[in-house]
Formats: sequence, C-alpha cells, structure tokens
Amino acid sequence: MVKLINISQLASLLNLVNHKTKKPSNYILRYWEKEFKEIKPIILNKRRYYSEKQINIIKLIKFLLKDKGMTINGVKNILKSNINSLDDYNSYSLKADYLKENLKVKSKTILEKIKRLKK
Repeated sequence: MVKLINISQLASLLNLVNHKTKKPSNYILRYWEKEFKEIKPIILNKRRYYSEKQINIIKLIKFLLKDKGMTINGVKNILKSNINSLDDYNSYSLKADYLKENLKVKSKTILEKIKRLKK
C-alpha cells in the first residue's frame, strides 16, 4: 500500500513553517509545483497528496534551493540532467552532498529515539 501525506504534513516534514505562527507554509510547495514539472501530487477532493517518490524529489529540490543556495533555473538544469551520471561531476557531488545531509538527519532522528527509549 502506498502511503500518501498531504501538503501540510509535507511542509511540516520539510520544516517549511512560518516561525511566528508555527503554521505550515503550503504556498512554497504550491509554487514549486508550478516551477518544477517533476512535482506531480495526487489530487483527491481538491487536496494535494504526495507519494514517497514525490517527497524525495521535493527534498532534493529544497536541499538545492535552501541549503546550497541554487537558483530555480539551476535546480531545473540539475533535475533535467541525469544526476547519477558519473560524467557530470558537479551534479554527482551535489547528489552526494544531499545524500550525506539526508543520512545525518536520519541518524540524528534515530539517536533521539534511542535516547527517549533509554529514559
């Protein structure tokens, strides 16, 4: 069974929240949806839902835009090229940076869960 999450859950997962109101910034994801053809949410009853594959694409887009400071056109070029191609060194190193950052976040989450279990 495919697990889907809605746009607010995804915004919270990506830490795209208004720091004053603590509400998810869904408009950012809707804007990215218009800019990147790779983002195709499932729309049910006028609500957006995202699969695991879509979530991974959006995480990569967020990493490149927010963490690496790339432009939207730069990210589009990365997504158009085969990012796993060893011939394209810059794209490959960006993918490696993204995977390394993703691993850090997952490791931190696991360590926090272990600490909670010990208590």
